[in-house]
Amino acid sequence: MEIELECKIDYLSLARELVKPVQDAGQAILDIYHQGASVQIKGDGSPVTKADLASEAILLPAISVAAPSIQIVSEENATSHGFAVTDRFFLVDPLDGTKEFIKSDNNGAFTVNIGLIEGGRPVMGIVYAPALDRLFFGAKDAGAFEMLGNVCRKIKVRKPPADGWTAVASVSHRDKATNDWLQARGICNTIAIGSSLKFCLIAAGEADAYPRYGPTMEWDTAAADAILRAAGGSVLTANGQVLGYGKSGYRNTSFFAFGGGSPASFQKEDTL
Repeated sequence: MEIELECKIDYLSLARELVKPVQDAGQAILDIYHQGASVQIKGDGSPVTKADLASEAILLPAISVAAPSIQIVSEENATSHGFAVTDRFFLVDPLDGTKEFIKSDNNGAFTVNIGLIEGGRPVMGIVYAPALDRLFFGAKDAGAFEMLGNVCRKIKVRKPPADGWTAVASVSHRDKATNDWLQARGICNTIAIGSSLKFCLIAAGEADAYPRYGPTMEWDTAAADAILRAAGGSVLTANGQVLGYGKSGYRNTSFFAFGGGSPASFQKEDTL
């Protein structure tokens, strides 16, 4: 399926075409996961494993075939981090949640992520958690889905229950600012999970909010952000603006993801 930059893209068809490569990458990750992964430390201090590289080796050629004219920015391809931002580009994280991947607790909270950005906004995303066998995808104007075997079910954000909101929070990066945000809003119910799955749980109606103060890169969030938006949610910066993509260094500021509740009721200048 050749896609020209000036042509309108069928985002959902593109997502469906890339599901199989994402599953293949997930299987390659699982093979290494079960063997026990050796870890190297990159120049920025973050960990990388053979699984990151094996996944990227599957994903990048597949994306290039599906959409040959669209630029790819990938976490493990350092050269791509210096690319000038274009109107359309992919953001790829071959293994999101590497710290969860190398833990011995076997909770499986790591994912494969492909996101497509257009005009600074995420318009298509695929997130696959191979150890949990949960695959999510979504596309602008088409909705969000979870794939269960060969069957897809449509997912959407929920209206928060009367007994209170549930928030998802990082396992490896939970901090005082996050705890203060939750406390200031009376949110007592939390789910601790790693990687981009936090967005996906909100998209699937299993949680209501995700505050993030710690550092993230755009390839960490783009795919799941697209899914959440397609499911009816939103992702806002501290000043209430929609989180954009193509920022300097592909680096995110603090952000707050919401499901079907009103973000306005949870934004207070003294804590944001």
